[in-house]
Amino acid sequence: MRHFGFLAADRADALFHRLPEEILPAADRLLVATALGATLYAPGTRPTLAADVRRQMSAGVTSMVLCLEDAIADHEVPAAEANIIATLHDLSENPPASAGGPPLLFVRVRDTDQISRIIARLDVDASEMLGGFVLPKFDPEGGVAALAAVTQASDRLGRPLWAMPVLESPQIIFRETRERTLLGVRDLVDKHEDIVLAVRIGATDLCGLFGLRRDRDLTIYDIAVVRDCIADIVNVCGRGGEHVVSGPVWEYFAQPERLFVSSLRVTPFEEADLVDDSADGARMRSRLVSADLDRLIREVVLDKANGLLGKTVIHPSHVPAVHALHVATHEEYTDAMAILADDTGGVRPSHYANKMNELRPHRAWAEGVLRRARAFGVLREGHTFVDVLAATSAL
Repeated sequence: MRHFGFLAADRADALFHRLPEEILPAADRLLVATALGATLYAPGTRPTLAADVRRQMSAGVTSMVLCLEDAIADHEVPAAEANIIATLHDLSENPPASAGGPPLLFVRVRDTDQISRIIARLDVDASEMLGGFVLPKFDPEGGVAALAAVTQASDRLGRPLWAMPVLESPQIIFRETRERTLLGVRDLVDKHEDIVLAVRIGATDLCGLFGLRRDRDLTIYDIAVVRDCIADIVNVCGRGGEHVVSGPVWEYFAQPERLFVSSLRVTPFEEADLVDDSADGARMRSRLVSADLDRLIREVVLDKANGLLGKTVIHPSHVPAVHALHVATHEEYTDAMAILADDTGGVRPSHYANKMNELRPHRAWAEGVLRRARAFGVLREGHTFVDVLAATSAL
């Protein structure tokens, strides 16, 4: 995977202080998890699934999930399994060509038995197209068998496959069972840290348990019962920096009448170096607002502030915004390098003269910034995510 590999060399050089690196699927686990970015879900029933994968990777998608669970009806499961298997064979016979490299492909299964069934029906070349499995409704009881099945599949293929558990069951969000369940989940992912790539949050299922659905004017952090659960998931599964927890799905992509005024500031669009003038910047902002992407942008900012990295998305238009917000700014990178340059403790002034850098408390943050810098690159000084959007978005 290589983010922004589709950019022309001169445009990339004008945008980046440090270019994104190519990240191999077998690289360091935390680095691969960081590089997932916007993980695009696609129903396994789509008749043009192989063509969809090729088209999305050419547009900058670096990770996709082919779904056999909630995205399809119960009676469609056998046909969807066959379609996904045919898709993997198609992709292996006609490998996608892209400057960004092939996306990391996962299959989201309904049950543990599907893992072995899918592996058994793949030839050697087709199996190389599979990066791993997404494990829904993950809890300490069913998780043991699910992770064992991924390990067995890896053994059968002779290479490691990644597993991504999804936390979305009642035991995760109900207050009386949450702590015990999360501690059990953490114990499991610690024991299988060699294959657990990232922990994902199933916000739609968690909302559904309470008959809730967040409005497009709100972020998931405005839904108190889910916000509190996310905080506990990060507290248990994200502590110490040993595991990446990804942001929940953003499920809107159309624009009806708005209830609230957008909070997306005008100034960054007026000042962006890659926008020709303020009128063009204003039009770009207007298009983002019209497509509801301003709310997505706000939620990704809140995801990052709360310790989540990457995001589940269900529409290609979401991808540029998520990736733009994961590029390390020059200020973040400069601070991170200063923090990691010395391990003796103490405080150092920021190069930007606007904050203090405490070498020990900020060390884990700085390590995360450097992983983002490797995966998404570092912007040149004075550039913001708006410049990345201007260079990469089709809006």
